[in-house]
Amino acid sequence: MDLRKSLLSLIGILVAGFLHADEGMWVIKELNKQNIARMQELGFVSSVDKLYSETSPSVSNAVIIFGNGCTGITVSKEGLVFTNHHCGYSSIQQLSSVEHDYLKDGFVSQSKEEELPVPGLTVRYLKQTIDVSERINSEIYGIEDEIERLAAADSIGKVLCDSIGEKSKFQTADVIPFYNNNKYYLIVYDVFRDVRMVFAPPSSLGKFGGDTDNWMWPRHTCDFSVFRVYAGADNKPAEYSKDNRPYSPKYVAEVSLQGYNEKDYAMTIGFPGSTDRYLSSWGVEQRINAVNKPMIEVRGIKQAIWKKAMDSSDEIRIKYSSKYASSSNYWKNSIGMNKGLARLDVVNRKRAEETAFAKWVEADNQRKEKYGEVLSLLEEGYTKTDEIRKAKTYLSEAFMRGTEIIPLASLLISLDLETMSKKEITEFLDNEIKPFFKDYDATIDQEVFAAMVKVVKENVPSEYLPEVLKKIDKKYKGDYKAYAEDVFKKCRYLSYEKTREMLFNPKLFRSWLKKDLASELALSVIVADMNIQGKNKEYLSDINKGRRLYFAGRQEMFPEKALPSDANFTMRLSYGSIGGYRPYDAAWYNYYSTSKGILEKENPEDDEFWVQPEILSLIRGRDFGQYANADGELQLCFLTNNDITGGNSGSPIFDKNARLIGLAFDGNWEAMSGDIAFEPELQRCIGVDIRFVLYVIEKWGKCPRLIQELDLVR
Repeated sequence: MDLRKSLLSLIGILVAGFLHADEGMWVIKELNKQNIARMQELGFVSSVDKLYSETSPSVSNAVIIFGNGCTGITVSKEGLVFTNHHCGYSSIQQLSSVEHDYLKDGFVSQSKEEELPVPGLTVRYLKQTIDVSERINSEIYGIEDEIERLAAADSIGKVLCDSIGEKSKFQTADVIPFYNNNKYYLIVYDVFRDVRMVFAPPSSLGKFGGDTDNWMWPRHTCDFSVFRVYAGADNKPAEYSKDNRPYSPKYVAEVSLQGYNEKDYAMTIGFPGSTDRYLSSWGVEQRINAVNKPMIEVRGIKQAIWKKAMDSSDEIRIKYSSKYASSSNYWKNSIGMNKGLARLDVVNRKRAEETAFAKWVEADNQRKEKYGEVLSLLEEGYTKTDEIRKAKTYLSEAFMRGTEIIPLASLLISLDLETMSKKEITEFLDNEIKPFFKDYDATIDQEVFAAMVKVVKENVPSEYLPEVLKKIDKKYKGDYKAYAEDVFKKCRYLSYEKTREMLFNPKLFRSWLKKDLASELALSVIVADMNIQGKNKEYLSDINKGRRLYFAGRQEMFPEKALPSDANFTMRLSYGSIGGYRPYDAAWYNYYSTSKGILEKENPEDDEFWVQPEILSLIRGRDFGQYANADGELQLCFLTNNDITGGNSGSPIFDKNARLIGLAFDGNWEAMSGDIAFEPELQRCIGVDIRFVLYVIEKWGKCPRLIQELDLVR
């Protein structure tokens, strides 16, 4: 037994060394000796207290949640924030029109008075992170049913959130599970609701390369946009007012013009959205076949319809550009993920980990009692829900993320007009309905609707189909276009005006909904989803229990190794180095790109690579000034091996002194499987060089006022 323990310990050390401490999106509050030692080994020279402190201003105080799913960084004493162009894209689109096409032409404000308010846009600053694990785990200990256990944890979490003070639209609090529901943190944010657009490059720079270059290297994309956070006279969050002042932040990031070299230390701080590094082999197979494949199919059909319409009209392009970009981003990501998981043989690698775990459990009776059922729970839970999960993906992708009329109908039928005041109805119209119709075209949606019904009917087993779709063959003889035409012809709320009229007349509302085919299908889809959830519930408990215990067991199995928690859109730190990589045999990618790449790639016949002539002239003029490297070149984008994922977009990339050198905006195609399996030799974070950002602001935008706000280190 002692020999076996020694061997297992040795294996653990070897595994830890192979995985390298660079893997991990580390909870910044929990940085341990192993993390700090590795950071210093890689070249970090600043103080860890400078990165995160609960008593003094620190770098983490400058990092923000931008909007609903991105990161940003505060770079001036007057609330100026940098994020990615694709993070600001929906705001840029929202403020654009055919007359003021900020997507195509960019936007430059030459004074604070010219900065444009963005209705609905928020910026969140982290206020507190409190460990509440002992409180929650002590109360849920002994609850055998995992769903009941999670519900109890959620209830206790809500009580803890209520205890921090009065609820406000300017403060949010949530209890978030970490380490597969083994630990819990109460996280509090200040929410700023007056955010204004300051600067955006034209899409020919901000989206240079479009879908073709998305997730690819080399990149030459100037993926940044600039916003400003405003506050009330007391420097606290406030609703928009012309009297508000630029927010005075706790900490402002220094901006470095010193550049970087290969093997230099690099670090990101941001809000990565979701990873699943401890997913079992059965879970990986389900992700490939029941989630990614259906999603790829459905989004591909929808996007082709949208793209054709967008190419034919500037008005439609502006309306659908943000929706298209959002859909296509993870469509391509899923394609790359499936290819990467297959190429790297991840399923078999997971099986090998599970075999080792099973042997470790079997070697000790206490372990068998504690972890003996883990793998069987996971295997049965996933294999029994494969078909269910696939059906759910088709329904959600086709009807709730595909056609737009079904989510609208679902929203309307959920209203209880009898209990709503006129003021509440007006606010609902202003906040939900008016923005919807600003970017909606019924003719396009009708075509998408017919295609979505077809793909669902051809791929979802009858027992999971919405009841309405089971009947349309008889009435429409399999003609999905005829069904779509009927749905849209009879729909009475295909404009803001009609919807407004209906909502202010509850009798008319009820009468129309009874005859409305879109509402009929929406309700049928909701019922079908509830049916699927019911079938899934029995196995979901097993899956969640297996996942929680599998992680806890792995922690015991490798006590000398710190295992990072999966990403969950909370603040994380990732550290590593700048460097290129070998994508395949006999090839090597350099760690940075230059302005030469724009001139090599630009193509006036291709909208993804078209660049305004004045920008091409500017680049050819080579007036790079203080933003050039030692060889006189302008570096555009660069590579690090920082561990990032979705949500990290806009994350600041810092150097060894915790100074800003770039903004993370993408990962690389060869490592799209990284959310499930980190590959240290392949996985790269792509960032836009901060010098490229400042060059565009100064030379193209002719906006020196923004440069003057920054704390530059030359």
